[in-house]
Amino acid sequence: MLYLLASCIALLLGPLFYRYLSTENGLQKGLDGFIFVSLGGLVLVHILPELLEHGGFLAIIFVIIGLWGPTASEKLFHRYSEVTHNLTLTLGIGGLLLHTITDGSAMVLAQHDDNSILLALGVILHRLPVGLAIWWLLKPQLGARWAMAVLAAMMLLTGFGYFAGEQLLTQLSLDNTVYLQAFVTGSILHVVLHQPHGESHEDKQGKYEYHAGIGSLLGIALLGLLLMVDSGGHEHHNHSHSTEQLADWLLTLAPVLLLSYVAASLRFHFGLSPDNTSLAKRWLQRLAGPEALIITALLLGPVFALLQLIGLVMIGTALTLTKVEPTDPHLHLPKSALRFGFSHLVDRSAPWIILSLILANLIGHPSVPLANPVTQVAVLLLVFLPMRFCNLGGAVLALSLAYSGWSTEAVILALLVAPIFNLAQLKLMNWSQRGLLFGLILASLVIINMLQPQWHALMIIPDSVNTLSLTVLACLFAASLLRLGPRKFMARIMHLQPKAHSHDHGHNHGHSHKH
Repeated sequence: MLYLLASCIALLLGPLFYRYLSTENGLQKGLDGFIFVSLGGLVLVHILPELLEHGGFLAIIFVIIGLWGPTASEKLFHRYSEVTHNLTLTLGIGGLLLHTITDGSAMVLAQHDDNSILLALGVILHRLPVGLAIWWLLKPQLGARWAMAVLAAMMLLTGFGYFAGEQLLTQLSLDNTVYLQAFVTGSILHVVLHQPHGESHEDKQGKYEYHAGIGSLLGIALLGLLLMVDSGGHEHHNHSHSTEQLADWLLTLAPVLLLSYVAASLRFHFGLSPDNTSLAKRWLQRLAGPEALIITALLLGPVFALLQLIGLVMIGTALTLTKVEPTDPHLHLPKSALRFGFSHLVDRSAPWIILSLILANLIGHPSVPLANPVTQVAVLLLVFLPMRFCNLGGAVLALSLAYSGWSTEAVILALLVAPIFNLAQLKLMNWSQRGLLFGLILASLVIINMLQPQWHALMIIPDSVNTLSLTVLACLFAASLLRLGPRKFMARIMHLQPKAHSHDHGHNHGHSHKH
């Protein structure tokens, strides 16, 4: 009973925090950053792997429908965009209400002698951002009464789940409701990503992004605590493995990424900068850096680095000779080499590195049936199209896929194609240039299929160095979050404007977004 009371109190802390954190623009931006990171991170790192475990690849399809369906509906039926938005919000809240029943039942399980108290603690902790998010979503649009009514309903349903016990938990388990929960999860992501209100904190100069960064760092801290508690209190082996896998990848990557940023600073110092007048050198930087080759050479081996270099030279030469300009040029370059490598380049690459790790963790999940190399290549090409990967992000994705047991063809594809195969770049090409690019990609895959090279790490770095490097890398990424704020930080992934929906609610987000 104590667990039930604590979980209800955790929900009620949401309005209290909102009351004191929304009194001025800076604090409200911090609140937005906290919810954006804690709730979004909870979905990406914790909920999606569980959905994959129980529903397989089809569960991700339902998540995508829940995430992009409302956006597509609003574009197709602009007159009814507000109705679509409100329906999405209702679905998201409905999903959270359904989830609260399972929370109550889970706390009954936590009281058993053979279960850890960490299970109940995890449920209670994750209700802090949920209660805050409910108030954040509903209070500005529907008023305090509706927001409090939803919180009251959540507490009642938690009690219902608690007293109904294990039998109800079985009926509402993920195995029985996985596709419904996947669709609702996508709806929640849609609402969180598309900042549902913002009229009270215009920030055209971005002077409050520091506050948003602080909020996001607090959200990351809570997310880390939740994941540590969850790994101690649950028996979801695949999910626990996926979290540990992410940590292992980060430890392995950290020292090599720092070395890559050093290499970027050095090449900038010696004149190889993104504003170089030579088209060939601009393509060299876009495709290879050449700092991305360092990741490949040290963690996949010199053979893979050599194959990557040959493939990129062929692609870069073809693009240079046919006068194709790279999309998304670097703007506002710093004069200092150190600032270029450890600030400017971190800002551009950090979101891609994080996305690559999460993406590989999801599509490399044991429940996703992508063992066929042709299927793997097709899925990666579809992933690349709407995005604009940087070369470091492509190298990290390739490494993560290799560690997940994906085919050599898929790994090479990520190394060669990720920085260029996207809609924005393809639109700048004519049909003959596109045909040439597709031909080079196909030829590279055929050659790799014939050679079947084996990857291996060039060196084993001591754990102490990995840990120290990860600490430094985390500080660099945290500084980037503080500079940009979480929405501008993540908006770089698809070069979206970090703003609210264009519903007629008087929303006006004047965030500028340049690269």
